[in-house]
Amino acid sequence: MRAQVLLVGLFPALGARAIRILMSNDDGWGELYVRSFFHALAAAEHDVVLSAPAENKSGSSSLDIEPSPRKAPCQYDSCAANSGPIGRNETSPRLNWVNSFPVTSMRFGIELTGPQLWNGEAPELAVTGPNVGSNLFLQVPFSGTVGAASFAAKNKKIPAIAFSGASSGNLAFNTSPEPLRSTLYAELATTLTNAVVASGRPFLPEDVFLNVNFPKVEGQCTQASQFKWVLSRINIGVFSDKDTELCGKTRLPTETSVVGTDGCFISISVGDANDKTTAAADKQAIVAKKLQSLLTCLP
Repeated sequence: MRAQVLLVGLFPALGARAIRILMSNDDGWGELYVRSFFHALAAAEHDVVLSAPAENKSGSSSLDIEPSPRKAPCQYDSCAANSGPIGRNETSPRLNWVNSFPVTSMRFGIELTGPQLWNGEAPELAVTGPNVGSNLFLQVPFSGTVGAASFAAKNKKIPAIAFSGASSGNLAFNTSPEPLRSTLYAELATTLTNAVVASGRPFLPEDVFLNVNFPKVEGQCTQASQFKWVLSRINIGVFSDKDTELCGKTRLPTETSVVGTDGCFISISVGDANDKTTAAADKQAIVAKKLQSLLTCLP
């Protein structure tokens, strides 16, 4: 039985109504992580559309170039050669590719592909990833996963979440059976997505994205219930203003320190979409209140 069928029972409404969600990534539309997440969101009854690069475009930051006609097959032979600048899975038209960068894919999804499937409506939330590998601190400005999310938040005023997972190793969309790391990251990402949606509108403060990093799926970290969520900051805050007060402190832990702590800790950083650094304390406070039922303190 395919994993997406098994997922149906894992994601009841959780108090979150179904919304229109646009997905992208920088590892390519044929990457398994993003496909597992797509199926998990669909199983949670969200109206989800994928618009991602035709091939791996990791490290492309915020590049945005009009797509060119494709000559070679897409990554993992997920589209045929000479398929044009954009395309889709004809048997599943909510799976779409763009022969360009992650930001371009996000832009096409917001402006073209999504509205075509949503009767002219725009997405209500944008999510990217999970990326194959972490996006922490100095990696953040160069990440296409983060670039696409920050574009949605800054340029299109759509709340956005970028997900990344430390368990690396690229996998084709049709890998069978799906490894635990892919299905578990999808489950965790859907849990946070549902929590953000359930917190009410506006889902996130304006010009803000969440940068979420999962630790490796290994050892004691192999079930969703074993993971704990920690509010963090992207960059070191030696000279910056105070963070929101949480866990008795006015300086949040860095996301690097969170995922590096022994245990199954997930970092959630509130990012400023204008420069991909840590957002101001007032915006952190809004997110902390929205996610208070999930958040925990580091030991």
